[in-house]
Amino acid sequence: MAENPHKLYYSIKEVAQQINVTESLLRYWETEFPHLRPKTTGNRVRQYTEKDIEQIKVIYNLVKVRGFKIAAARKMIQENRKGADKSQKVMESLISVRDQLQELKKQLDSLV
Repeated sequence: MAENPHKLYYSIKEVAQQINVTESLLRYWETEFPHLRPKTTGNRVRQYTEKDIEQIKVIYNLVKVRGFKIAAARKMIQENRKGADKSQKVMESLISVRDQLQELKKQLDSLV
């Protein structure tokens, strides 16, 4: 997931790069999704946890991948938080399996 598994907090820039979205989009999503509230320092610097990043991935999946409108994504998350989280985890698992299969294919091709 993250580059450093022992890191507790990530900056908005790090999260934006990891998810491949803009920092302004993350700030906008914070206004639209009440459950997305990263910790802020006294200087109003956002500090995202792994849990925050997982929530952003769920939002990204609903809005960018599946094409939900913001209101529909918000409603789905509110009504079915666990289902949306599972959907994202299934998607990540499938992508991981695909990547592993592609790597195996490369290894098999190199043997031939």
